[in-house]
Amino acid sequence: MNKNTIYQNVELKNFNSWKVGGKAEQFLICDDKNTLASYIKNKKIKAPITFVGLGSNLLIRDGGIKGTVVVMHGGLSKINRDNDLIYSEAGVSCSKLSKFTAKEGRSDSAFFAGIPGTVGGALAMNSGCYGYETWDFVQKVLMINLNGDQIVRNKLEFEINYRQVKSINKEESFLAAWFQFPEGNKIEAENKIKELLVHRKNTQPLNWPTAGSTFRNPKDKFAAKLIEDCGLKGYQIGGAQVSEKHANFIINLGNATALDIENVINYIQKVVFEKKNIQLHMEIKIIGDQVGS
Repeated sequence: MNKNTIYQNVELKNFNSWKVGGKAEQFLICDDKNTLASYIKNKKIKAPITFVGLGSNLLIRDGGIKGTVVVMHGGLSKINRDNDLIYSEAGVSCSKLSKFTAKEGRSDSAFFAGIPGTVGGALAMNSGCYGYETWDFVQKVLMINLNGDQIVRNKLEFEINYRQVKSINKEESFLAAWFQFPEGNKIEAENKIKELLVHRKNTQPLNWPTAGSTFRNPKDKFAAKLIEDCGLKGYQIGGAQVSEKHANFIINLGNATALDIENVINYIQKVVFEKKNIQLHMEIKIIGDQVGS
């Protein structure tokens, strides 16, 4: 697909890691933030606008998405040093951010290699793993609003919690961020990334379409253990199955619909609440319409 070209009725299965979902009414991959701002300002793209990175923490429903889907990955992909900070646009993969930062001789970025999404998605949900979170390192961010205005905002303008980021400016989306990582050793940082990727490969079902961890970990507990203790490993509806390798992952066996996956999610929540009296909250985000709606 050509960048900066607006397409109609595009299948979204190839733009999310679960490989499910319907069509986007309008679709755009934009490689320049000023061009994107101009499209929004001049109403060249239809509202509402849904920003998608790698689609690695999204469940897109089978009825598709009204308005315009703007895919950041493959578009807004600039990353560079900015004095003492690392500047990254929202479409940069977390893995690329991790490796770039390590090469720059900074430490503590290895965890980003374990996040299967983009910087924009990581900013939106405060993604994290292995004891670190995205916003531990954010200094400031570049936002875009519904008028196409670009605004730099300070970290203090956001309420940041576990897998949750709130802003008083609700109708803004992330375009880029400036990160500050501590000085470190390049070789040690790169080795840490390699160790983390091996651990991830050994513990997660990476050979199946999935969206990473489906549920947030409740306080002092692990969602995967709760699901496993309820006997739900291998539970299946249609083509969607609770992974035998990691119970907090739901995999697409090849023919799953988004509805299959959503039904598995709902069933897990129901059983865990009945057996453990714990309400599991989703780490993934469900967007789009059901078929027929």
